[in-house]
Amino acid sequence: MPFPLRRAALPGLLALLLGCSALAAPTKTARKPRPGPVRSDHAPDAVTYGGRADVMAFADDTAATLGLDREGVRAALAEARFQPVVARLIMPPPAGTAKNWRAYRARFVEPERVRAGAAFWDAQRRWLDAAATRYGVPPEIVVGIVGVETYYGRLMGGFRVLDALATLSFDFPPGRKDRSAFFRGELQQLLLLAERDGVAPAAIKGSYAGAIGLGQFMPGSILRFAVDGDGDERIDMHDSPADVVASIAHFLSVHGWQPGMPTHFAVKPPVDTTDRAVLLAPDIVPSFSAAQFVERGAELDAAGRAHEGPLALVELQNGSAAPSHVAGTQNFYALTRYNWSSYYALAVIELGRSVRETREAREVKAPR
Repeated sequence: MPFPLRRAALPGLLALLLGCSALAAPTKTARKPRPGPVRSDHAPDAVTYGGRADVMAFADDTAATLGLDREGVRAALAEARFQPVVARLIMPPPAGTAKNWRAYRARFVEPERVRAGAAFWDAQRRWLDAAATRYGVPPEIVVGIVGVETYYGRLMGGFRVLDALATLSFDFPPGRKDRSAFFRGELQQLLLLAERDGVAPAAIKGSYAGAIGLGQFMPGSILRFAVDGDGDERIDMHDSPADVVASIAHFLSVHGWQPGMPTHFAVKPPVDTTDRAVLLAPDIVPSFSAAQFVERGAELDAAGRAHEGPLALVELQNGSAAPSHVAGTQNFYALTRYNWSSYYALAVIELGRSVRETREAREVKAPR
């Protein structure tokens, strides 16, 4: 039965705006001691949040802020379970673990995933072409994202998103930057999403970080950026590739994707360490013209020298070997808004390109 998160008098649009804080950086505040999770008498193997005063206070504030039914929100959060595995998986690699772009790339740009990507492209060509026409995002970019995120639906996550977000909201593990404020915002968005779709919050499955569906959108991103790709007047990020494809392209468009612009150019970084440090200082944010790259001693290819927009010198570590570099454009930066990692963005680009080349080679060999 649909979960009873009836809205109170607060208008729906205002409620959504008040709850949409996922893109804002959380305010840094001193962490206060938290009570531990409470073991449920009714489920001895599950640690639930129903007995915690701080969680119920959060439920009351959420209901009042978003215009949801107070008892419904309390009931939903009382059902949430602490998941130790979530707290473990959210932690970064051990200190001293070297980043390695070549190893990272090999995880995603490999024959089986490329073949799966070609099959996905074949099956969803109609929607990929429609999204490219509407938003200017090439099919290979969308295909690359779906492949890196979920292996074309094979790895969408089996966690209850309610449990994952509650764990990261109320028991974020020490030892890394505290992101509990972000996850509390996403927990609120999950409740809004469940109310919109008429489902129980506990029924929604996803990753250990709370990402949902083929494209692994967070709940807040679904509410802000997901669109109806097939015109059936509903948005389904699990089972409608049309909606997923259109939503990914829409997300990138909103975050600055420029139709027809390359994502990056080949570059050799400056030999001079001072010049190199200047170009690397903005990280992945495009900040320098091609002329400024050349003035600092960077060697761009011909296409890069002709590029009129800003560029970023992107450095990717290769363990103990020399790092790799690309000159990233605004479109490279747009990809990092999906996942804030240059390694992720380049893996998406290279997987998508490999899938495209595989399909093109197959078409050349096909009998006419």
